[in-house]
Amino acid sequence: MLDSRLLARLNRKKALFDTLRPLPSAAVHRLHAQLTTEWTYHSNAIEGSTLTLRETQLIIETGLTIGGKTLREHFEVINHKQAIDYVEALATGGEPIDAFQVRQIHRLVLTGIDDANAGQYRNLPVRIAGARHQPPESWEISLLMAQWTEWLHGDALALHAVERAALAHHRLAAIHPFIDGNGRTARLVMNLLLLRDGYTPTIILRENRAQYYRVLAEADAGKEAPIANFVGRAVERGLTLYLDACTPQRGPSASADQWIPLRQAAESTPYSQEYLSLLARTGRLEAVKRGKVWYTTRQAVDAYRRSVEASRDVSL
Repeated sequence: MLDSRLLARLNRKKALFDTLRPLPSAAVHRLHAQLTTEWTYHSNAIEGSTLTLRETQLIIETGLTIGGKTLREHFEVINHKQAIDYVEALATGGEPIDAFQVRQIHRLVLTGIDDANAGQYRNLPVRIAGARHQPPESWEISLLMAQWTEWLHGDALALHAVERAALAHHRLAAIHPFIDGNGRTARLVMNLLLLRDGYTPTIILRENRAQYYRVLAEADAGKEAPIANFVGRAVERGLTLYLDACTPQRGPSASADQWIPLRQAAESTPYSQEYLSLLARTGRLEAVKRGKVWYTTRQAVDAYRRSVEASRDVSL
């Protein structure tokens, strides 16, 4: 299900990440604060919040009220931070993840926004704006959530951890068990599963909203590989961030390992910048996006070229 190149990188980076444990406390503290803010900002922005990243940070760190922003948007930030705290506590525990924890996460997401429905399954029909998928009827939700839990602790265990988290997220979103807050809850549950399996927090970026909805729709139609690879690329971003911040530096990086813009990476290769951009967006090339610019390494481009040549030799 995961692209073979992406899968190999995920496994390599996860193994390398595990060798760094225990992680340096100063780096972890800084990264935790950064990712809590970014996770909250991007998840809320996907759902339509107009708060900026800086405004989100100010609310989390100081409790400052931002002029011109709604009370709901402020609650969305505060609630999401508390939900992250709850997810991180669950991740270190041993109790099985089931529908109860999903409802508790949702309760935190909607507290103060819609207290009557916070943590409660919906009792009304809903439609997802712009989507063909029709969520199940409200009376089916309890049974479907029980089946979701059974799948999570049964057939899903045969999947790679990243695939399992991605599909658990999609299946939960497809059930759409709550009247509101389903997307935020599903992304928090996805991270709970990833954290349980030793991965770093994973953020779905606001800039990727259209692609995110597209792969969810494809999964609704039974095509699950796109959502698995979409989440896999987000997981890789998180691992790369932690590796860059926590790996001891004993000297300057070799030139082949340095992150460079795709324009520069394309020089002296058979590939154009546009083609490398396509490879980066689809996860076939190891790359990170900083702002609006994609970066990769010469080593990553060489690895892609070797994989192409190897597959060509096999086909011959």
